[in-house]
Amino acid sequence: MTSSDLSTLAQQLRVDSVRAAAAAGSGHPTSSMSAADLMAVLMARHLHYDFDRPDHPGNDRFILSKGHASPLLYAAYKAAGALTDDELLTFRKEGSRLQGHPTPRALPWVEVATGSLGQGLPVGVGMALSGKRLERIPYRVWVLCGDSELAEGSVWEAAEHAGYEHLDNLTVIVDVNRLGQRGPTRHEWNLKAYADRFKAFDWHVVETDGHDVDAIDRAFQEAGSTAGQPTVILARTLKGRGVASIENREGLHGKPLPDAESAIEELGGVRDVRVEVRKPAAARTLHAERAGHLELPRHEVGEDIATRDAYGQALAALGTARGDVVALDGEVGDSTRTEYFAKEHPDRYFECYIAEQQLVASAVGMAARGWVPYASTFAAFLTRAHDFVRMAAISGAGINLVGSHAGVAIGEDGPSQMGLEDLAMFRAVHGSTVLYPCDAHQTGRLIAQMAELDGVRYLRTSRGNTPVIYGPGEEFPIGGSKVLRSSDADRLTLVAAGVTVHEALAAAELLETEGIPVRVIDLYSVKPVDRRTLREAATRTGCLVTVEDHREEGGLGDAVLDAFTDGGPVPRLVRLAVRTMPGSASPEEQLRAAGIDAQSIAAAARLLVEEGVVR
Repeated sequence: MTSSDLSTLAQQLRVDSVRAAAAAGSGHPTSSMSAADLMAVLMARHLHYDFDRPDHPGNDRFILSKGHASPLLYAAYKAAGALTDDELLTFRKEGSRLQGHPTPRALPWVEVATGSLGQGLPVGVGMALSGKRLERIPYRVWVLCGDSELAEGSVWEAAEHAGYEHLDNLTVIVDVNRLGQRGPTRHEWNLKAYADRFKAFDWHVVETDGHDVDAIDRAFQEAGSTAGQPTVILARTLKGRGVASIENREGLHGKPLPDAESAIEELGGVRDVRVEVRKPAAARTLHAERAGHLELPRHEVGEDIATRDAYGQALAALGTARGDVVALDGEVGDSTRTEYFAKEHPDRYFECYIAEQQLVASAVGMAARGWVPYASTFAAFLTRAHDFVRMAAISGAGINLVGSHAGVAIGEDGPSQMGLEDLAMFRAVHGSTVLYPCDAHQTGRLIAQMAELDGVRYLRTSRGNTPVIYGPGEEFPIGGSKVLRSSDADRLTLVAAGVTVHEALAAAELLETEGIPVRVIDLYSVKPVDRRTLREAATRTGCLVTVEDHREEGGLGDAVLDAFTDGGPVPRLVRLAVRTMPGSASPEEQLRAAGIDAQSIAAAARLLVEEGVVR
């Protein structure tokens, strides 16, 4: 395409963005119009992509981080022949693939959901790492950002990581249109302010006029020829470009144009220009074979071993059996035990340092490229990345997250290090799986099964040693549980998971000597929960007592309650959980203070049995 053709294509992208928003009665046409020249040049001259083969390993990756500018993306798809004009005008309508913010569930050319600002670049870093260190395919990752989202801390986590990793296969295009949702951005058109920040993280910086197609073309060429550094293109643009009455005007964000017909006429009218996007070169993925035999570690029943240790050992074994498994950690690998994987498979281990948002984002980016990531940090610190987890679910990303040092049982480190809200957080994620093993063999089996699941998978590990109670051949189906003690005379049922399983067993032994038989269930699958076993226990014993090293809200107790939400009778349910603010103390003291140790469980059981007799 000539420069004139590129300008014409850009005007078409603007027109189609206006038309789509007008048809929907909502949307963000002005944010789309500012970036139209950037998109036109990228599509026509620099992107390598086969729309007929979105899974082509050599395709460049494109992420629209400013996902509210989806009309521009859909207009570009139409120009490439991937969408029809009729479908373009279904934008934001019920049943349409063209949602308000793009998601991969609807469109095969969208790899990750966007719309929560500040996520596109971090995920793009994960994809660029995959291309450079795992696949070793010379595709380029392009990320189109808005200037407003550069206020997000996650952007700078990503910028530092990309500079540190020398990701010269990554180009970020910043649409600096000066206006955010409610008014001017922090730095408006001060490109130097943005340039200084990126340069500090060892980026190659190009400043350009975002409406000069020749200047844009030169900027993209410079990005492609830069070695050893990622490139950011800071493009000065006008929001609402092309329509004089709305250019650089506040108060129009997220609204269709007030007079779409006259705007379309001013932009030159409806066109049907088609762009021939360059096909990628032939490429072959280097994903390793998955056919290796998995040999999980074996332990003696009664041996004391922490589930975090078992996790590290099992992950290393899984990495040996499956070449598509990768591990990531947030600079606590010596505590989470991902260091075991790092020693055996250094080429598939990624240190993300103390940057939990980038940790999860990298996992999402790698999952989009076909890898099976396991990302680990302390359970408490995953709360920092909850928005990335939420968006991963929208993307349908298959990621495995493992939180160690859960609960008050970690002991003296105190409450800042204790994951006490993580089960609630992950249970609330759409389509998630939440697991909490109590011993080494159970941990290994669940870690292996996680690799085959869909969606967001979370497993909670513990810091301290716990006895092995299961043999190496025991199976632990997702959605199941284990009844560890039962009899026809059981007076109530103790439901526990993780460290409290061992406390519940000790309590049951104590109660047995007092003539109070109780059932004990190991509810290792917190979501999905084993409804059948819980209902049977409720029918047989009349009362369920849940014991969890977690806050009362949203954890094990609520998971058990969910088994009785079908309108049938609800059993008596008593919940023992962490209701105080812990301080520093030994693990044993912590459990006792929280009222979830064996003695506290036994005391609660005695009281319930006595109340039952009185009644």
